[in-house]
Formats: sequence, structure tokens, C-alpha cells
Amino acid sequence: MIVLRVGSKGERVKQLQEKLKLKADGIFGKNTESAVRKFQSENGLVVDGLVGPATWEKIINSDKKEVLEIGPVILRVGSRGKDVSKLQKSLNLKADGIFGKNTESAVRKFQSENGLKADGVVGTMTWQKLGFTIKKEPIKDSSGQNVVKEEQLSSNDLKFNIHYLPKGEYFTGSIPKYVFLHHTAGWYNPYKTIDDWKSDNRGQVATEFVLGGQSIRGDEFKYDGELVQCLPRGGWGWHLGTGKNHVHKNSVGIEINNFGYVTEGGYHGKLNGRRQWIGKEDGKFYTYSGAEIHPTQMVELDKPFRGHKFWHKYSATQINVLKQWLYFIAERDNIDIREGLPTLIKQVGVSAFEYNNDLRRGRIKGGVWSHTNVRKDKVDIFPQPELIEMLLSL
Repeated sequence: MIVLRVGSKGERVKQLQEKLKLKADGIFGKNTESAVRKFQSENGLVVDGLVGPATWEKIINSDKKEVLEIGPVILRVGSRGKDVSKLQKSLNLKADGIFGKNTESAVRKFQSENGLKADGVVGTMTWQKLGFTIKKEPIKDSSGQNVVKEEQLSSNDLKFNIHYLPKGEYFTGSIPKYVFLHHTAGWYNPYKTIDDWKSDNRGQVATEFVLGGQSIRGDEFKYDGELVQCLPRGGWGWHLGTGKNHVHKNSVGIEINNFGYVTEGGYHGKLNGRRQWIGKEDGKFYTYSGAEIHPTQMVELDKPFRGHKFWHKYSATQINVLKQWLYFIAERDNIDIREGLPTLIKQVGVSAFEYNNDLRRGRIKGGVWSHTNVRKDKVDIFPQPELIEMLLSL
């Protein structure tokens, strides 16, 4: 074939420009050359600005529909991985696999130009407009059984999957008036959290929803922001540890997959049957189970909360999904989510997360609260600045 370069003209140049989403005037100028170099750089080709056989074939086939490996795949600020790279390539961005502000801006622009809700979140409709075909592959548990029974879509575009606990693992008859936020003090897989509730011997312990997270090692993001419902509406389980009182029975809870506080140089664990300090490596941080946490997964508070200054941070994706979930619950259960922590934070700052006897006794009606508000011995959830900012924005 004829190699196209600066100065080339004609229909093949026009076709090239259309594939690169440029103004198709049929004249190979500096703008076309820059776009070709960018494409070559992002696709592992020799970056020379010349369109020979290898570059031509890549460009001509660049808009063929891809099949995503899992689905539904929802991407937003904070998402990472190969699906983010696919998204970035389709938007002619640098494909670094990290969904940041530049990617969000490009997504909003694309959505606006294509008649979609410009929320910066990439769901099924945005993927399809970009030319992708989505293939669903349900997540399986250790026995090989599908655990995703059904995908739900709320009126505010919150998506979640259903993985119900068996009957007998929860109570019924709840009429939610309160929202309680928890974290699991454990790993990142929401399905594993629910399956552990099913198999343990503690009875009906559960929250209605579980929100997946990132690995403390900083190497796994598959479940980050994945929201799962494990109880039907009106179902409830022991999640507050305050007895079968009005607040406990009539509250809807969510567990955020997160380890909680971390300690420097070691951790408190059992050794020879006794709980004691187990020293590890200075300058590194560890969960209560002794697992080392990657620095990118940590947050340091300005002041200690419940005796701890360093924590496994709630991811940006978790906080974004949590906000959508709160709006969903507000609509579904008619709960004023501006009350509780959002109001109290404005009055007393991070002290809003401390124990509140009036709430525990049911003297305060409704609102969004933390497990720490009704239990002095609990550390979930902690006042991460980004979480506080989200709550104040409700």
C-alpha cells in the first residue's frame, strides 16, 4: 500500500481521519500527524507519524466492538484496570488504566454529546454508545455456583447485585427509619463477606447491603464499588449489637469492605494462646490480622479516632457509590439523609462520630449514623475527610 504522511491527500486520508475522529478534509496535515503519533504510541507501534501497513490495519480495526470480560462493568473516578484502559483508548486518552479527573471529564463530554446522562459514570448505556458489547459472566462461589442472581437498577441509576442469605439467616418486618454505616474489618470481596455470615454460628448477623472494596495490598480492584444486596427489603439482621430495640430493628445497614485501623511496626494478636503485641517490621503498617497494608491504601487522620490515627482508607469509588446508595435509600424508605451525621458534623466536627446515648435510646428519630454512635467499643466507621465531605454534600 501507499504510505500516508504529511502532504498526502485523498479518500484514504479522509478515511484515516474519520477513524481517528478528526475533521475529515482529506488533507494529511500536522493535526493528522499528531493524532497518528498519539495512536501509535498508545498501541505499541513505531511512533513516526507515517501510516504504513501495520498502523493502517490497527487504525482501521480500532473501532471494532470489544467484549468485556465481566459484566456489568461500571467505572467511575477511582476505578483502575484493563477495562479503564479500554475506555480511555475509545476516548482517545492516554491509556494508563486509572480513572481520574481527566477521564471523568472526557466521559461527561462524550455522554453529553451522545444524549446520555452526563454523570461521568460509565455503565451499560455508555459502554454501548462507545461501541462495546457487554458479556455477562456471573461471579461464582467456591462451589462453582453463580452468586449474582439478578441485577437491580434503581431510579437514580444505582446498580447492585442480589446474593440473598437463606431464609432463617435474617429477620423480617423491619420498617427502616435509620441508616447505619459499618465497615467489615476484613477483606474486599462482598460475596465472601455474605457467605461468611451464612456459614458462621453467630445467628442472624447481617446488613442489607455490602459494598466491595480494594485489597489492602493495592493489587486488586475487581470488587471496588460493587454493591450487593443480601437481604430482601424489610429484612434485617443483628448489626448494631444493641438488642432487639426500636433503633436496631428499624434501621437499614451497609457494610463497607474495609479493614479499619492499622498499626505501625506490628499488631496485637494471639501468640501461644495469649493476646499480645507481635512486632514485625519498623516503618510498615499492619492490620489487626497481621497483614501488611500498602501505603496507597492508608490514610492518616489529623487526630486519633478511638485511639488510632492510621486507617485502611475508604476508596474514592466506595465513597461515590455510598453516596448514590444513600440517595437510593432516602427515596426507597423515605429517610431524611441530611439528618444525623450530616447535621451533627456541621455542629461539632468529627466528634459527631462519637457515642450518642440519645440515639441509642431512640430519643433521636431518623437520619444517617455510624456504628460508633451506638457502641463505645466499635471503630466503624471512622471520620475519613473524604467521607465527611461526601456526607456534608447530601
